Amino acid sequence: MSRDDDHTATDLSHLRGGETARNHDARTIAALTANPGCARRGVMDAAAVDKDAVARHLGFGAPFGQSQFAITRGNAFEAQVKADGCAELLALLRDRLGLEIPEVAYDDLESVGTESREVRHTRTRHLMARALESGAGTMFDHPLLRLDIAGQRAYLEPDVIAFQLGGRFHVVEVKSFAVVDGQAEPEQVAAAARQSAVYVLALRELVAGLGHDPERVSHEVFLVCPENFSNRPTATPVDVRPQLAVVRRQLARLTRAEDIARDMPDGLTFALDEGLSDTVRAVEARYAPECMSSCEMALFCRDEARACGATGTLGRSVRDELGGVDSVVTALDLARGVREPSEDMAETAEQLRVAARLRREALASAPAPAPPVQEALPAPAGVPARGAGVLERTA
Repeated sequence: MSRDDDHTATDLSHLRGGETARNHDARTIAALTANPGCARRGVMDAAAVDKDAVARHLGFGAPFGQSQFAITRGNAFEAQVKADGCAELLALLRDRLGLEIPEVAYDDLESVGTESREVRHTRTRHLMARALESGAGTMFDHPLLRLDIAGQRAYLEPDVIAFQLGGRFHVVEVKSFAVVDGQAEPEQVAAAARQSAVYVLALRELVAGLGHDPERVSHEVFLVCPENFSNRPTATPVDVRPQLAVVRRQLARLTRAEDIARDMPDGLTFALDEGLSDTVRAVEARYAPECMSSCEMALFCRDEARACGATGTLGRSVRDELGGVDSVVTALDLARGVREPSEDMAETAEQLRVAARLRREALASAPAPAPPVQEALPAPAGVPARGAGVLERTA
C-alpha cells in the first residue's frame, strides 16, 4: 500500500468516527450502483460507514433484510444442496441440465482455519491458479473474492460455488425463493441476477490478475432454488450480461475515495453522536422513491427531500426531465412565469410554461362533472317501503 493509500485509509477511518469498516457484499454493491449520482451514499459507502446504524441513530431505521424465518429456511436449503461435498448439486447439474461434469475436486474455503480474509483470498487465488493451469474439474464452496469499490478494497464472501466446465468457470447462486411451474418472482430473479453479476465481475478480475483471459469466467450463471415449494432443488441458467454491463459501468462512475476524502470539510465525521444529523445533512443527497428498496438511509433522505420540496420525491424520471430544477416550488414558479429563469434553465422554463398552458386549456375545455346519480333499487323483502316503495342510494 502506497503512502497516498495510507493517507486515504486514515481519512476514511476518521469519517467512520472510529467505527469498524463495514464490508460490502454482493447485495450492497448491486444496490450502491443504482444511484451513483448520490454524493451522500458515495461518501458513506466509500468510507464503509454502517448506514443502518446511522439511520437508526437518527430515528429513521429502515426494516431492511429478510425475516429470521426466511434466513433460517435459506440456510437449511443451502446446507442441503451442499451436503456431502455438494453431491446433490452435482447430480442436479448432471441430470436436470444435461451437463457432462466429470469428477470434481471439492474445496470448502470456509475451512481454511483462519479469520484473516486476506489468507482466505490468497487460498482462493491459489486454487483458481491451479485449476486454470490444469483444466481439471473444480467445485469451490465460499470462494473469497475482492473488488475495488470507489478506490477501496472490498471483500466478497459469496455463498456461491464456481465450477469449471469446458475450460470456463460458472457461478452457482443458491436462493431459497421457490420456482413454481417453471416461474419465479421476477423481482427476486432480477435481484439474484444483479448479485450474481457482481460475483462474475469479481471472479473475472481475479482470473485477469492471474494472467488469464477474464472470459474464462462465463456470463451464464446457474440459479438453484426450491421447486414448487418443496425442498427439492431445481437449477436454471441465467444470462447476466445486461446486469454485468450495468454494474461495471456504474462502478466506474463512482467517485474515488481519494477525491471524496479531499473534498470533505475538516472535522466531518459520521460518529454516532449529537452532531451526526448536521454531518449527514452537510453531504448532498440525490433521493428518489427507488431508494426505498435499496438504501438504509432512504427514510431519512425522503423526510429531508419532502421538507425542502425536492423534485426527486416525484420520481427519478420527473427529476431528470426537469434538468437543473431541483425544487417543486421553483418548477411551479417557472411554469406560472412568476420567476425569471437563469440561462441554463431557460429551455426547461419554456417547456414548463407550455405544459402549464396546455393544462389550463384542457381544463377549460373539459365538460362539467355530472351530478350524483340517484339509483333506484327495489325494497328488499321484509323491509318497509320508503317513499314510493324504493330505496334511494347515492352512486
